Amino acid sequence: MMRSLYSGVAGLKTHQVKMDVIGNNISNVNTTAYKSSSMTFSELMSQTTQRASGPNAATGTGGTNARQIGLGVKSGAINTNITGQGSSQSTGNPFDVMITGGNFFIVNNGTENYFTRDGSFYIDGAGNLAMTSTGYNVMGWGVDEETGKIKQDTVAALRIMSSQNMTYPPEATSKGYASGILDKNDKDVKSTNGKTINMKFFDALGYSYTARFTFKQSKVTNEYSLELTKILDSEGNEIELPKAEADRVFGSPRTQDKDIKVSFDKQGYAWDTTNKTLTSPDGATVYADLNAMFNNGKLRPMEEDITVNGEKMKVQECLDNIAKAYGYEGSTDEFMNLYVNSTVNAGTKVTMEQLLTNAVLGQTEDSFLNYMFPPTADDASFTANGRNYIGSTITFSAENGKFAGLGGIETQNTVMLSLSKLGGNFADIEVDFSECSMVNNKGTSTIGATNGDFDGIGAGRRSGDMIGVSIQSNGMIYASYDSGMTKLLGQIATAEFPNASGLEKNGDNLYSATLNSGEFDGIGVDITANGNYMSTGQLEMSNVDLSSEFTEMITTQRGFQANSRIITVSDTLLEELTNLKR
Repeated sequence: MMRSLYSGVAGLKTHQVKMDVIGNNISNVNTTAYKSSSMTFSELMSQTTQRASGPNAATGTGGTNARQIGLGVKSGAINTNITGQGSSQSTGNPFDVMITGGNFFIVNNGTENYFTRDGSFYIDGAGNLAMTSTGYNVMGWGVDEETGKIKQDTVAALRIMSSQNMTYPPEATSKGYASGILDKNDKDVKSTNGKTINMKFFDALGYSYTARFTFKQSKVTNEYSLELTKILDSEGNEIELPKAEADRVFGSPRTQDKDIKVSFDKQGYAWDTTNKTLTSPDGATVYADLNAMFNNGKLRPMEEDITVNGEKMKVQECLDNIAKAYGYEGSTDEFMNLYVNSTVNAGTKVTMEQLLTNAVLGQTEDSFLNYMFPPTADDASFTANGRNYIGSTITFSAENGKFAGLGGIETQNTVMLSLSKLGGNFADIEVDFSECSMVNNKGTSTIGATNGDFDGIGAGRRSGDMIGVSIQSNGMIYASYDSGMTKLLGQIATAEFPNASGLEKNGDNLYSATLNSGEFDGIGVDITANGNYMSTGQLEMSNVDLSSEFTEMITTQRGFQANSRIITVSDTLLEELTNLKR
């Protein structure tokens, strides 16, 4: 009777332990990444009243089994369903991370590593990625400064918001390319000013500039001049380009043969061929005086003051007025670059400056005024036979319109924009034109220029401020910047154990390694090594199955109830025993 009494007590205690396990599961039904536990019973021990005997061949008797009386029950094992994947809960927080698979996050309290499935993280005051509940640092791998790739070494705290990560450094543009269609029937292409395209670029400090290129058609329709006409800063101010050959930023001196009609504005101007002056139609205002502009057959310096009709003017002003009278307002250099074929020396090209010089010297042939007022015309308009310019040439195939070389060299695809000659923080830019073509596009050109090569390399950039952080499925953490750049900041490392069920719970959703779980090597593994992955904006929910827990609760309650009956019945037997003596 005493044995049954104590068996009932053992049953009560063991069922109470199971109820504790069930209660703990239910209480953690909403705990992030909680792993449910289950309990198994095992027999406590048995009292042997008679041992087993074997059969006796001599007497012909058989063997007997042992006689054993069980002494109750005990807790056999409490197992954690640590490999059971919990459902996902969407949070929208980019720092909430859920693991799909059997890996664990690694966190550190400053002295010791722990392991968790709770991916509820945040950025602490020091810029470290940390657990929201405990503040423990999330561990991972840093970036090798030389290669820019993850260096899988001993895990360390992931400092995301360090001062060096908050901004992205500027970089000078080193490459560019032009692409698209240059339609020969485009009105801009056929115009005097040509087709202009802009290419944005950056200096080493991240300041933006615009290089302006112009295409102008030659007599040969598949050949065009390629010129750098201006460089503008971000505020639209023009950067002065050096004219000396040694300091030249782009191209080399070239000539382009084409007939250029130059029309004189008779409504606003008139030429006094006797005095060699440009005047208003009524002669009241003098805009330029060729005699004053030249000295001994040479054009005076542009900034030199001269006297024109009793007033002081600069030589540059006079030239500007002459250019304006012929429709080249604001393009005096372009006007002065025009040339005509000599009527005296065949094959010789006479520049506009030489024509003006000959007019001052009184020559009647190859003279500016002679071209203005030929004997058979009363119009000061004329046709130039071409122009001088600084730049290169771009050629297209006459058969299919595809790009066919630069500078007259078929294999030449790029030209150099030698901005380093400007000094300061500029870098040279290699510009590729191989993706341009000359085909019919209904009179519309689509050609344009872009900084960077075809893969975006060498585009340059301004300094960028961090605007966001994202965590990839492989745990890699990237920062994005308002300059359009991204930067790899690190990678969340994970731990993997041969026997994850052997981990020891430490509270706060944390586990520590034990002898039976396997040791952590201090480095960890890439979560994608075994096909597992991380999901951001989600948390793993508890894997507690309430229906199963309530079923276990019912069976546990009945077991507890039955064991209590053993005690009460045993007590009744004892009572009957004591009542034998009255």
